[in-house]
Amino acid sequence: MAKMLTRSLLCAVLGMSSVALAQDAAPAAGAPAATPVKAPDADAVRDTWNYFYKGQGQGPVLVDAKVCTEVAKEGPNKYECIAEVGPEGIKAGTTVMLWQAYLVPQGDAIDDLMVQSKQGTVVRETKDVKIKGEGWRARQWTGLRLSKPGAWTVSVLRGDQVLKEIQVKVL
Repeated sequence: MAKMLTRSLLCAVLGMSSVALAQDAAPAAGAPAATPVKAPDADAVRDTWNYFYKGQGQGPVLVDAKVCTEVAKEGPNKYECIAEVGPEGIKAGTTVMLWQAYLVPQGDAIDDLMVQSKQGTVVRETKDVKIKGEGWRARQWTGLRLSKPGAWTVSVLRGDQVLKEIQVKVL
């Protein structure tokens, strides 16, 4: 049941992300949306509303995470990852950001998240992440330095639970 609810919430949040983006940079009145998006079904919207307004104390839902070299500071993509590290990899010594988007129940403050980078099995860096349920999306980006060539893993953790792992090739 919990997995099904989490999957429904994730689907609803993904569907709602375009709505949240519109709150950040709304198009001019009467202007069509730049890219049509699939509307979530009513149950997914209801589940998301219930979680946001009544899910206090249940923790965040990690909706998306990307390893980026640039996050927009202004414009229509403000606070979005605009340069994601691809499968071709990145040069050693490059500082990257782990961009994250969460749904956090309204009014909750989450302070037990961490971003961790590992080269192979060696932990190179761990940073605390704090987010608040102040709107539909809580976005955060955490800087990490990938200092040596090799296979790296960048992870989002909550306590001992791994929420997401991303493999990064460093040249």
